[in-house]
Amino acid sequence: MPSLTISSAAKPPPFARGLPVTLEYDANTTVADVKAQIAAKFPKFYPARQKLSLKNERGSLGDEKNLVDVVGEKGSELQVKDLGPQVSWQTVFLVEYGGPLLIHPLIYHLPKIFYGQNVQHSTLQKFVYVFVLLHFFKRELETIFVHRFSHGTMPLRNIFKNSAHYHILSGLALAYDIYRPKFSATSSYITGTIRDNETFLWICTGLWAFAQLSNLHTHLTLRALRPANSRVRAVPYGYGFSLISCPNYFFESLGWVVISAMTGSVAAAVFAVVSTGQMVLWALKKHKNYKKEFGKVYPRGRYAMIPFVV
Repeated sequence: MPSLTISSAAKPPPFARGLPVTLEYDANTTVADVKAQIAAKFPKFYPARQKLSLKNERGSLGDEKNLVDVVGEKGSELQVKDLGPQVSWQTVFLVEYGGPLLIHPLIYHLPKIFYGQNVQHSTLQKFVYVFVLLHFFKRELETIFVHRFSHGTMPLRNIFKNSAHYHILSGLALAYDIYRPKFSATSSYITGTIRDNETFLWICTGLWAFAQLSNLHTHLTLRALRPANSRVRAVPYGYGFSLISCPNYFFESLGWVVISAMTGSVAAAVFAVVSTGQMVLWALKKHKNYKKEFGKVYPRGRYAMIPFVV
């Protein structure tokens, strides 16, 4: 049975000072099996912390790859890099979306603490409050029951960076701006204006609900393409996908544009612009990967995220 040397790509972590090690493998051994063997020797070096690559190469080897296809039948040397403490993507999403679900009720129901006075909430504020809570509650449910992640974990340190976007921009900044006295029922900014018109508010509600339900539909479509516990990718078709590769991002941004337009809030506009800009970057990357992976099979003429624009 051939053997394989596993060395450390850098200074080994304290719990893996025994590197390098030699492992045996056969025709059925995968990269994931090698990671499991390393973890068996160094229990704190669990598979999600490991990045395996060929010696002196940076590219990461996919867990599903057969080892014989990577190093051949005579054996070779792989390097393992410690990726640091990991946290599941599901946990990251739950923490990200949980922030606004806690922050908005605090500022909405306890205005005296934040503004030094009570606020008689306008219909506009009530609508936006419900929108925000429903949106992030929907995202939490999707995280638990709908999303299937290509990668199981991410570095723990990234949870703070990722959460800041939601906790600060759509949490503190948006809530503090929207629920302040300027938008209250007695404010001249609201009374006698279109923002106090129920027909206008219900039209906005319809547009916002359309965006949310369409976003959910595309998430369900993407879920159906990937069997559980797999990284299988397929070309998405159907509602939302005829013109763009990432309609989930498009509908997500549309929902925030509606809130921004109906309120005139600077904080809402900033979040809409920042989040849309980030989603455009993600969409361009996914669009490029789709075309690279599926080649001529991928429908021509699709845009990345915004129909006829980008």
